[in-house]
Amino acid sequence: MNTFKKIGLTALASSLVVTSAYAGEMSVSGSASMGVKNNSHTATGKSWTMGNQLTFSGGGELDNGLNVSISFILDQGDDTAASGGPFDNHSLTISSDSLGTLVFAGEGGSTAVGGGAPLDLWDNGFSAASPDRALPSNNMLKYTLPTIADGFGAVVSYTPKSGTKMTESDHAWNVSYTGIEGLSLSYGQGTDSGSGNASTDGQNGDQTKYSITYAYGPITAMYTNSDYDGDLLSEDEETTTYQLSYTVTENVSISYAQEEHDEKNNTTDEEFNQISASYTSGGMTVSLSQTTSENDGNSATVADKERWKLGASFAF
Repeated sequence: MNTFKKIGLTALASSLVVTSAYAGEMSVSGSASMGVKNNSHTATGKSWTMGNQLTFSGGGELDNGLNVSISFILDQGDDTAASGGPFDNHSLTISSDSLGTLVFAGEGGSTAVGGGAPLDLWDNGFSAASPDRALPSNNMLKYTLPTIADGFGAVVSYTPKSGTKMTESDHAWNVSYTGIEGLSLSYGQGTDSGSGNASTDGQNGDQTKYSITYAYGPITAMYTNSDYDGDLLSEDEETTTYQLSYTVTENVSISYAQEEHDEKNNTTDEEFNQISASYTSGGMTVSLSQTTSENDGNSATVADKERWKLGASFAF
């Protein structure tokens, strides 16, 4: 990461609507990746992949003790069709130890309850749809409460009503506990009034999600369950994810994961399995994965699909 310090960053202070100048810091970090992948039983076949992005951030501590920072991402491969062009995921953060952390995400934020599948194994060139969940929209507020007791955390988020589909504003909350060494527990709920899967006026949805993660030595086990309940039976879906990871050495790790999508109005469940390995040295990571899909599109007549991917990513 290259860091550029500038004393009296008045331009940044003005953009944050701050009346007094203060010493701030600007930084730029980047990442790039390249790889090759091959999907069987799909029209994609074998192809090369590439990714690149730059993250710009800046901020500092104000005279009143508040920490203020801004961040935005320049990503050539994401959001190119939007009015903002390649600029993506921008946010403003205001925080202090006593008041907690408030984030205003103009784009790219996530609700307090999070997504429906933490690993997104379905997103591998298959025909599977994104798991139903309370999706965030732009201009979302998220507030992380200050620490009240060791090991306990709480987060809430709010998306105001906007557009023609949302019948009411959306909100979500999540509580977590990490007070036992190696154990992490999380439980949350969120609403969807048109910003996510509720695609028609008057339709609403609710998501309930919990996760359990336990690490013992080099082994880490994770289980997540997400249940989405919409006004229509066709929108109801339960997503479960399992993952077992093993850290072989400081640089080498392997993992096995499974994800299942259970649509309540369909007797056939989608199932995805993935085995992966990675090697990390400095800012470079080389990864290899093999992913399989069964009953893609919740159809028992669809042939099983496979995808292997070999890639290298670099952080700087």
